Amino acid sequence: MKERVTLTLERNVLEKIDKSVDGGKVKNRSHAVEMLLRKAIGVDKPTKAFILAGGKGKRLRFLSKDTPKPLMKIKGKPIIQYNIELFKKHGIRDIIISVGYKADLIKKELGDGRKFGVNLTYVEEKNALGTAGPLKLARPFLKETFIMCNADELKNIDLDDMFNFHQANKGLGTIALTSVQDPSAYGVALLNGNKIMTFVEKPSKENAPSNLINAGLYILEPDVIDCIPDGFAMLETDVFPKLASEENLYGYPFSGQWFDTGTPERFKFAEDKWRGFI
Repeated sequence: MKERVTLTLERNVLEKIDKSVDGGKVKNRSHAVEMLLRKAIGVDKPTKAFILAGGKGKRLRFLSKDTPKPLMKIKGKPIIQYNIELFKKHGIRDIIISVGYKADLIKKELGDGRKFGVNLTYVEEKNALGTAGPLKLARPFLKETFIMCNADELKNIDLDDMFNFHQANKGLGTIALTSVQDPSAYGVALLNGNKIMTFVEKPSKENAPSNLINAGLYILEPDVIDCIPDGFAMLETDVFPKLASEENLYGYPFSGQWFDTGTPERFKFAEDKWRGFI
């Protein structure tokens, strides 16, 4: 329940607040003040994140056969470190990392997270569990809304705004979406308003329902974990299509930087174009 309050603010502060009002995401001055306060004090923000870092990165082997993909460096930093820094930037300091291939190297490099100003916990895949299976290992840690991402992508996205979007839609999952010319190598979403009506993994270019693709970052409710089958399971084929069919999946298109590093060509492109968190 909301209550009316009276605030006395400097005129220049009010002018800056008013500039943020767009009639859409920020409806009016009162809404703008509430959003700023929520962001400042962390009301209802997720406190935990989950990073998938267990894959082998087979397509990048010839670039660095002895280094697990999340530790490959872009502009002097391991790719996974940028994801850790993104979460920290938005006040999320409890991070669970799923490791598998060369797990010891990842744990040795990142440690307990203190050098990054976060707390890192690891769950280890004894056998490959896909993109969904590792979440079941982390279920004891994920009891509230959480953010999840792949370790091998670079993205600059306003997580606070995405979380507000997730809360407003009241779904079980929200996928960050970016647009590409050829979506055939990715999961593709068809939106009706904010709702994802269809989610198709790697369709042919001519059969893709849109050019909006899965950017590898999600906000999920813990109930989603309970829908995952035991053993090897994929979010992209076992979970997201089901949530979409139940009208419980939403898409958050964003225009910030995003780079996939999954092939040597994409890795080199990211190395050239990534500008960090600007």
